[in-house]
Amino acid sequence: MELWGGVECTIVRVGDSYRDQVAETGHLGRSDDIDRIAEMGIRTVRYPILWETIAPDRPDKLDFGWTDERLAMLRERGIDVVGGLLHHGSGPRYTNLLDPDFPAKFGEFAARVAERYPWIGMWTPVNEPLTTARFSGLYGHWYPHRRDRRSFLRALLNECQGTLAAMRAIRSFNPDALLLQTEDLGKTFSTQPLRYQAAHENERRWLSFDLLAGQLTAKHRWRKIFRESGIRDCELEPFEGGEAKPDILGINHYLTSERFLDHRPELYPGLAVGGNGSDTYVDAEAVRIHRLHPKTGIGPRLREVWERYRIPIVISEVHHGCTRDEQLRWFAEVWHAAEAERQAGMDIRAVTLWSMFGNVDWRSLLTRHDGIYDVGAFDARGAKPRPTIITKAATAFAEGKQFDHPVLDAPGWWRRPMRLYPWHGNCKTLYNGGRKLLITGATGTLGSAFARICEHRGLPFCLTTRGEIDICDENSVHAAITRYQPWAVINAAGFVRVADAEQEKDACLAANAAGPKLLARACAEAGTPFVTFSSDLVFDGKLGRAYCEQDAVRPAGVYGLSKAQAEENVLGLGGQALVIRTSAFFGPWDKYNFAWSTLNALARGEPVRACRNSAVSPTYVPDLCHATLDLLIDGETGIWHLANQGKLSWHEFAHRVAEGAGYDGSLILPVDGPVANNALTSTRGLLLRPVDHAIDEFLAQIGELGEPRGVMEIAAE
Repeated sequence: MELWGGVECTIVRVGDSYRDQVAETGHLGRSDDIDRIAEMGIRTVRYPILWETIAPDRPDKLDFGWTDERLAMLRERGIDVVGGLLHHGSGPRYTNLLDPDFPAKFGEFAARVAERYPWIGMWTPVNEPLTTARFSGLYGHWYPHRRDRRSFLRALLNECQGTLAAMRAIRSFNPDALLLQTEDLGKTFSTQPLRYQAAHENERRWLSFDLLAGQLTAKHRWRKIFRESGIRDCELEPFEGGEAKPDILGINHYLTSERFLDHRPELYPGLAVGGNGSDTYVDAEAVRIHRLHPKTGIGPRLREVWERYRIPIVISEVHHGCTRDEQLRWFAEVWHAAEAERQAGMDIRAVTLWSMFGNVDWRSLLTRHDGIYDVGAFDARGAKPRPTIITKAATAFAEGKQFDHPVLDAPGWWRRPMRLYPWHGNCKTLYNGGRKLLITGATGTLGSAFARICEHRGLPFCLTTRGEIDICDENSVHAAITRYQPWAVINAAGFVRVADAEQEKDACLAANAAGPKLLARACAEAGTPFVTFSSDLVFDGKLGRAYCEQDAVRPAGVYGLSKAQAEENVLGLGGQALVIRTSAFFGPWDKYNFAWSTLNALARGEPVRACRNSAVSPTYVPDLCHATLDLLIDGETGIWHLANQGKLSWHEFAHRVAEGAGYDGSLILPVDGPVANNALTSTRGLLLRPVDHAIDEFLAQIGELGEPRGVMEIAAE
């Protein structure tokens, strides 16, 4: 089974604006991404040759400059191209999905492309036509923003007619060209009263394949619905001869592709209630319904499509926008499911590693500009894209090798009880089996936060107190490593009282410098990855800009000195050591941070005095823990700066928290102090979201805890 690659390349129109994922992920300006694809051993790639970018203003004015360069590079490296001409788009401004001339215009564009690139042997003229028609004509998310069945079916027909016209044009230059038709394939389940609606949607999901394959004949149930929607038989008949029949079916399947319709909305607090005009219901995720467990997943969907068409299959998109462990679990599950079905006799040719360089704002279907980046096989948030654990796994699978990682000991969230909707009852979230992380610092902010997040992510762990492992005692350290046999160690212990460090220098240096060195040495000897934490206070704040990883350390106090010594000690030992420099913590789970103390004081009506001359990068603890775990799983080493993006003085930070919580900002009093800028940035990758977004999340979290009772009461709990 082959490993293919794909670049997320959607160009979608929302209102009068276009969004281009090739630009937003940075791939547009990185020609060396082609080398990254080649180095993975990928020999076939789905690649954009998109209408909206090549002929945006006039059909007779085409610019192939960027495409010429990229396709030449792929060809030189022996990588076959699946050419994509329209990817969730409605075309340039001089047409749209409801334009009667859309198919002819699209066919003319395809002819110009095929004439230029006759060597391309496989094409996807329109990606996911059914999905695009639903989102544009039935749900109103994308242009032309219609919400009726007539528009939906007309858009779908235009896309399929365009596909037929495009393949005719392409085959006039390359008679052997193949049509790889992609579609997002899921299934709808329901409660008994809504089975009629589920049946309707389950018939609808096949429309693009049925139409192109010549199966939407006069006997097809949807033929009547097409007629009722104003589509004449003569418009459908050209497909019946099979000229547009796909040579390969591309199956895209996501964890949200399968749905469950439930007429009992009271069971789903927070989910929107919709309906079909006759009944109201919620449209929930089927994977979160316990009784559907054996019926969901890509295996059953592949069997359905094979039984229906008997056409060779490619899994044309595999991606999961989640934490790294869940991304790895999903890719492994899909690959192994495809292998199993292939061995059972299904003609599955390849699995496609999709969104190789990530995507932006797909969580809102590109309808909002939130700037939320989901990592792909590469993380493109740094100076250059960084390969993740997914690249290693995919390459190993493609070479027929076994791939193992401790996070694969636990199933993905879609297989764990925590996925279920609340009405299923109380669900235990953590699987205790499998290899474990060892986390020090059970009583501290960071250690307890890591435990909480590891439980949520299905990462078995041992959270240790000083009594279980004294990081300043070499015998205790070695005994713990031997006893727990961790696959990695996260050191969240240490001396945290910055001001007291000046009077307790020996204790600070022992806990923050000597202890991490002992842990790092024991881990290096055992071949175990090790993570420890440093601070922005290794810098004196006098550089005049935010600090990056390469800047020379220059601590201004004992606490910063202890962290600087720890960095030198840990990295000097070699091994698989990851040092995270971070900044002022705040988070929802304990009261020992500046944000909580500010809110507590204001809840009592007391003023808060905060320095306006000293700037930091406030760091949201949940974001820090998630990013650290992702880097650990990816096998990253060396120094990384992890802080929420942005710079705030302590006075600005207090104001932002107070105003967001609805308190009187006039109680935040500025005080003067030493001028310092200890803000952090990164050349390796800005992995944490902007600080304003993190503060909003923090305030929302404490609000869910019952903030109206008074912040002070919550903190006391």
